[in-house]
Amino acid sequence: MKTSELREMSAAELERKAGELRRELLTLRIQRAGQQLKNLLKIRELRREIARVLTIINEKKKSKTAEVK
Repeated sequence: MKTSELREMSAAELERKAGELRRELLTLRIQRAGQQLKNLLKIRELRREIARVLTIINEKKKSKTAEVK
């Protein structure tokens, strides 16, 4: 998912997306442990996607705090 698409989402949607991505990452890690996962690059991509989502969540929190002050 592109960063611009993530920025259009609400905070609740972003939290939900982060949870989904974490569950998917857990599934891939379990598959890797059982040697069923062929494409290890997917794990790295998911970790980066989670980082993107969390970064945007933090940006939204900081901008909201800045507006209050």
